[in-house]
Amino acid sequence: MSSSDDAPRLFVIAAPSGAGKTTLVHALVTSRPELRFSISYTTRRKRRNEAHGVDYLFVERDEFERLRDAGEMLESAEVFDNLYGTCRRQVERHLGDGRGVILEIDWQGARQVRDAMPECVSIFIMPPSVGELERRLRSRGTDSEDVIQRRLRDALGDMSHWSEFDHVIINDDLDDAVARLLAVVDGHGEATSTNEPALRAAVEDIVGT
Repeated sequence: MSSSDDAPRLFVIAAPSGAGKTTLVHALVTSRPELRFSISYTTRRKRRNEAHGVDYLFVERDEFERLRDAGEMLESAEVFDNLYGTCRRQVERHLGDGRGVILEIDWQGARQVRDAMPECVSIFIMPPSVGELERRLRSRGTDSEDVIQRRLRDALGDMSHWSEFDHVIINDDLDDAVARLLAVVDGHGEATSTNEPALRAAVEDIVGT
């Protein structure tokens, strides 16, 4: 990985549900195989196509709370009635091995990580419009109308925190979004900096501020 300095970096990536974060992160890891993906703890039930230690570290709520209370979590949050958290030692081990690390978490967790490791690089993935976000949520075909409406409300709340991040990537065209994400990882993300006036204007148009 080539970056503006030689130190391994921690990349914190957050997004509202339906913005395409998981697809972008998988494309990033494929393009930069030297990066390490932090596997989160969760209390939610394992889906049929998931494996413990690969997709998540699946634990019961009492075990999660024990780890969190013992300081084993770099961050933790409750999302859709389930707990999620990042193993501090796992992140520190990868960084100590000279590997860049990706955290795929929500804005609450990102805020905690920034407090604990302010040198991290935080990235928010944004849909091109609220209408497109709703279309993507509906196209999954797996959620009831009530769940869709809840996810949409939560997504709008998530998007209001975009300015807390170092970078925002608007996921309109997948290839372009991947290229912009790679630029950030490689230390050339000036165009997606939240200090960039053109980007701020585009994001504010999406969120309606």
